[in-house]
Amino acid sequence: MKLVAGLGNPGRKYEKTRHNVGYDVVAEVARRHSAPAVKSDFFGRVTEVRIGRERVLLLRPDTFMNLSGKSVLAARDFFKLPDTDLLLVSDDFNLPLGKLRVRAGGSAGGHNGLEDVIRVLGHNDFARLRIGIGQPPERVAVTDFVLGKFSARDQTEIDVSVALAADAVEAWVERGTAECMNRFN
Repeated sequence: MKLVAGLGNPGRKYEKTRHNVGYDVVAEVARRHSAPAVKSDFFGRVTEVRIGRERVLLLRPDTFMNLSGKSVLAARDFFKLPDTDLLLVSDDFNLPLGKLRVRAGGSAGGHNGLEDVIRVLGHNDFARLRIGIGQPPERVAVTDFVLGKFSARDQTEIDVSVALAADAVEAWVERGTAECMNRFN
């Protein structure tokens, strides 16, 4: 089994915001693989799909972005998964709009959700897929920017990137981190 956690904030207020592209990617993977109804578990919303021969638990933490580690840890520990079977999907304002970056490990890069997962797990040796949301405009606070919605033009571009990120999730599940990095970075 693999665990794919898409980071974001729960509630209608945060739907389609820049900070919730991780949620959007997990939802796209669930849609593509005709996932059963979402259940509440592990401090989040979960469903399970099969990608190739692999069972994949899709998790959207309901703990709010800055406390994502609690949900990820609960799911990982319940299934006794090694961290090599964990992929976190999140936004990244340090990447240009729509650009994907897959890494096998590394720092949080200023992302509070990733930082909390690293803190709770006690290390940073797990795969992550980041989707670029672009830089905040001058005089716009980072928090306001990431919690804001995309413009119509940017939404069109991010929809393409969410679909490509779902392709990357499938590649990670079936072929591993290194091949996913080679194909999508």
